[in-house]
Amino acid sequence: GLTLACASTEPAVAPEVVPFAPNQSIVACGERLYVGAPVILWDDPMGYSAYSTELHFEAPPATTETPTRGELRYKPGRVDRSTGNVLVAPDRGELVALQRCLDMFVLHYDVCGVSQTCFKVLHDRRGLSVHFMIDVDGTIYQTLDLRDTAWHASQANTRSIGVEIANIGAWELDDPRGKRALDRWYDETPSGAVLNLPGSPKELGVLTPGFQGRPARPTAIVGEVQGSMRRQYDFTPEQYDSLVKLTATLCRHFPEIQADAPRDAAGRVTKERMSQSEEAAFGGIVGHYHVSGQKQDPGPAFDWESYLARVRTRLLRM
Repeated sequence: GLTLACASTEPAVAPEVVPFAPNQSIVACGERLYVGAPVILWDDPMGYSAYSTELHFEAPPATTETPTRGELRYKPGRVDRSTGNVLVAPDRGELVALQRCLDMFVLHYDVCGVSQTCFKVLHDRRGLSVHFMIDVDGTIYQTLDLRDTAWHASQANTRSIGVEIANIGAWELDDPRGKRALDRWYDETPSGAVLNLPGSPKELGVLTPGFQGRPARPTAIVGEVQGSMRRQYDFTPEQYDSLVKLTATLCRHFPEIQADAPRDAAGRVTKERMSQSEEAAFGGIVGHYHVSGQKQDPGPAFDWESYLARVRTRLLRM
């Protein structure tokens, strides 16, 4: 079903309605799409709602700049950025219309470490939004229906879905702030690095009681992103598992999102900003650094080839 045209008058893929597992489904145009991983929706008591125009957490210090009360953190519906034409109407858009305009899934790391802090920074401090957050234990939070435009990737917002994966980030090798951050969040042990949460899981909003995480690879990864060498610990296996399932679901229901990333002439996934023409022509999975020259996420530790291979394998079984 991945080759069906989005311009069809019928949905390219019929939505799966899974009445007995709503906690494992995401929402697009009001329809539940089964993922197979733990999902907390925006209207759940434990959820995070980008629809709210109020602060989710307590008021910040007076010196902190916050969004104006009543101010939206997203744009309702989907609009053609170049023409202003409405592509998907707020509150009543149909899945087939959304399939025509979505062709990009943007991967971010949050530089916050856990999804609770990520939402506090995005929603309460910066007045921004993202469709999904994946916490260190693999819990997926959906903050908006996919028919609505989240503010997460500038010019790519109207055509994309975004996810913030909890991770303290990738840091330049000589940056003392990076060394402090990585030393705070990870302990090196004889059996490999261990995620050292700066607080109890419960305090940090991690839903798995007593969660103890490890990076998917045992040592920090050093690699080049946007021309600079950076150090980062990998995401947790739980995060990769949930991200693979989420990505496969998105690729299945939105066929213009191909299960691949931008590659160079040698076939390697690139780690730099695409040109304007490359970006316009590409439909698939991108890192934030593919669509912004100032960004480094998801960083050098993100295991593109393993992730993409697992997404393709899951798609074959769907």
